[in-house]
Amino acid sequence: MQKYELIINPASRSGNGMRIWKEEIKPVLEANKIPFNAHFSHKAGDVAVLSSSITGDYAKENLPLRLIILGGDGTFNEALQGISFYDNMKIGYIPTGSSNDLARDLGIPKNPQQALNLILDEKHVCYMDLGCVRTPDKTTYFAVSCGIGFDAAVCEEAMNSKIKDFFNRIKLGKLTYFGIAIKQLISAKKTACDLFLDDDNEPIHINRLLFTVSMIHRFEGGGFKFCPTADCTDGRFELCVAGDVPKPVILLALPTAFFGKHYMVPGIHAFHAEKITIKTNKPLWVHTDGEVHEMADFLEISCRQKTIPMILMFFALKYRNRFYS
Repeated sequence: MQKYELIINPASRSGNGMRIWKEEIKPVLEANKIPFNAHFSHKAGDVAVLSSSITGDYAKENLPLRLIILGGDGTFNEALQGISFYDNMKIGYIPTGSSNDLARDLGIPKNPQQALNLILDEKHVCYMDLGCVRTPDKTTYFAVSCGIGFDAAVCEEAMNSKIKDFFNRIKLGKLTYFGIAIKQLISAKKTACDLFLDDDNEPIHINRLLFTVSMIHRFEGGGFKFCPTADCTDGRFELCVAGDVPKPVILLALPTAFFGKHYMVPGIHAFHAEKITIKTNKPLWVHTDGEVHEMADFLEISCRQKTIPMILMFFALKYRNRFYS
């Protein structure tokens, strides 16, 4: 019987990750006599170390790997940083985060036991695109999105927000992001930007950039459908760009982004590309999958088509989003 390696973030879902593991996941595995090894993160960086060690060990022995990640989008993102190759492995995901945008777009249930059953059934594997962003200081991988500007500033503040856990506990986590978004939008400073798509040497110039986000999946920020036509298997990003538009207009447009209707607002544009280069006239916050680690004024973003082997329901992409309101 296939053994499963689990990477568990005990702090996910406002500190309930360990309870979910002990009360909902571990008993199912033990009751069905499914062999497993459980690995726990304790601080930032642990998940990347664990994923690197586990995938490296299995690769040395040329053994098939079933890796399960229990945590939020940030936990999944950190696991990607430790994986060097994806041959002979499949990844299952039990979403226990606050935004769960990856699971929302892939049709993975937010109920932990339902998500586990999906993984154990292993009826369908989707080979999902992998994003890569290079700045002058580092290279980072991502599964959902990479943004620069106001949306990254929202993520940076949300990561350190004392009210985020409170709203998550009462199942109103979206209010955290929405409230911070309004605050950051009001305080955003004028920044010029040049965008280069694929091999086009002629830039798209924006005098006053608010944000640009390159997305593999449709959602970010806890359900904002910024890129409603993004396809996680086509090898291209959908790029949402907001700039040269009055702030009050953006404030009015934000609620429409929950429904993917924001492109009707002048100044918000969609592009598609396999490779994107972004240059700004001053450093701005950059995020990958909602995780913010640096400010930068230069990004090179590329897409590796059909790289991440995700265990999903059959036809999950057709019926995705049905588990999320």
